[in-house]
Amino acid sequence: MAKKQFKAESKRLLDLLINSVYTHREVFLRELISNASDAIDKIYYRALTDEAVSFNKDDYYIKVSINKANRTLTVTDTGIGMTKEELDDNLGVIAKSGSMAFKNENEIKDGYEIIGQFGVGFYSAFMVAEKVTVISRAFGSAEAYMWESQGVDGYTIKPCTRDGFGTDVILRIKENTAEESYDEFLEEYRIRSIIKKYSDFIRYPIKMDISGRRLKEGSETEYEDYTEEQIINSMIPIWKRNKNELTPEDYANFYAEKHYGFDKPLRHIHISVEGAVSYNAILFIPEKIPYDYYTREYEKGLELYANGVMIMQKCADLLPDYFSFVKGMVDSEDLSLNISREMLQHDRQLKLIAKNIKARIKSELESLLKNERDKYELFWKSFGRQLKYGIYREFGGNRDFLQDLLLFYSSKEKKMVTLEEYVSRMPEEQKYIYYAAGETNERIEKMPQTELLAEKGYEILYFTDEIDEFAIKMLGAYKGKEFKSVSAGDLGIETATSADSPGQDGYKELFAKMKSVLGDKVSAVRASKRLKHHPVCLASEGELSIEMEKILKSLPANHGIQAKKVLEVNVNHDVFKVLQDAYANDEEKLKLYTDLLYNQALLIEGLPVSDPVEFTNNICKIMK
Repeated sequence: MAKKQFKAESKRLLDLLINSVYTHREVFLRELISNASDAIDKIYYRALTDEAVSFNKDDYYIKVSINKANRTLTVTDTGIGMTKEELDDNLGVIAKSGSMAFKNENEIKDGYEIIGQFGVGFYSAFMVAEKVTVISRAFGSAEAYMWESQGVDGYTIKPCTRDGFGTDVILRIKENTAEESYDEFLEEYRIRSIIKKYSDFIRYPIKMDISGRRLKEGSETEYEDYTEEQIINSMIPIWKRNKNELTPEDYANFYAEKHYGFDKPLRHIHISVEGAVSYNAILFIPEKIPYDYYTREYEKGLELYANGVMIMQKCADLLPDYFSFVKGMVDSEDLSLNISREMLQHDRQLKLIAKNIKARIKSELESLLKNERDKYELFWKSFGRQLKYGIYREFGGNRDFLQDLLLFYSSKEKKMVTLEEYVSRMPEEQKYIYYAAGETNERIEKMPQTELLAEKGYEILYFTDEIDEFAIKMLGAYKGKEFKSVSAGDLGIETATSADSPGQDGYKELFAKMKSVLGDKVSAVRASKRLKHHPVCLASEGELSIEMEKILKSLPANHGIQAKKVLEVNVNHDVFKVLQDAYANDEEKLKLYTDLLYNQALLIEGLPVSDPVEFTNNICKIMK
């Protein structure tokens, strides 16, 4: 029998398909099963238009069989089959899709959708097979034909026999080489896992003969090996079931089955959309943070399905980075896929789906915040930092998009509050939203810089995450109220000057002398308007705060960045009288006291003193 050559430069195309198009060899099984499902769908469409054809879904299935001795893997379907001409036409012309042609010629309805579109998926079999044999008998025909090929050298077609219509695709799996192992595709557990991964929601049963070991009937000690036919796939995906029929346990079970996490989800989101782009999605907001969430190894993204067939395990484009903690899947019939189905051909549909998903996630988080505050605070403990990173990193409208989801600890409420809650309690005369940054709430409470604000009864937000102040700088303001650090040079509060205190000008020469002692360590020394009980503190001027300096200094490439520091002195404190006396009578003592007060202010801020030995020696001098 003469061997036919592939048409349309198919040798080069087939070589490309085998070696370059697919990133994972295992997807060959996804492609063959999808083709088998298409073949059964065609019987269904025939039944819609031909009264002589009946369609009982229970009679249709796909079976995957393994023969280790012969090194064969067979995919059998009870679908429409192919004639000799169709074998020659569909399998002899690479990239011609019989399914696409059928789809274009028939009106698709009743929720069924042809999966195969490109006609190249079949040839992915050559990634793992040294020879591919197709035995097919067309629906309504008594004749069967065998198509056989070993790859780019061509193919043969000859008559054969087959009981019943349908198709068998038989792969003779390649022998192992020093570089590659192919034995995995003859292992029952491996084939089963591939089916579950990619084809779990094919609408027809996918059967396999599964082997196992069990107690012999009537015996308590003797075991026997057995083999029984089992259905591997779930068939009806949860996202296509009526929401009213599903329980919270159904969603929790799906979360566990898909290995989205070892925790239980705080919230599930079931989306069904029909419109410019139609899709179904089930999303989960986890309860606990994954162990690798803040590492480079963590991969964000949702599982992406096309008509129930998984095409991407992690589609990162469906989620913005600040919602990367969301788990779940999206299934759409409207995606334009490339030749391997592993990449999207056009991103318009995906962008629209991603936009809708982003809005829905925010809506669910707002609902959780409003109606189940305890759950939201549990979520915030795990993922709040990611939302703050989102405000810092994203530009444009994303700052405002996320601002109502933020929580910070409040000095007044002694609990986490939203920006909306803070602003709603602001006294009429208060101009700014005040915040204090530090390592812990306990340390912030002891900060000298908070004294004036506390006396006036103003609420202070505590920033204890390293990202907090950076994010707020990007946010700028909330509902017209700007953010102001308690350590800012000007708090925007009018204070009355005591009759006993001549004010800044009255101590001008003293502060100038202290500034000359400290040199470039501070930009100025001045009388403090914020201190009530503490003798001294540091304030900052400019965009970079002292807390931001500490964070930047901890980074490998800090480039010596420093905040512009001001030493503020409480002129109503007893220590100030000692300073005045030293200024008038003992210049050396003034230098000593100035250095001690500066280092004291550094320690209060959690900053290291520049010379610990000198600092301790100075303390000893005072003790003498």
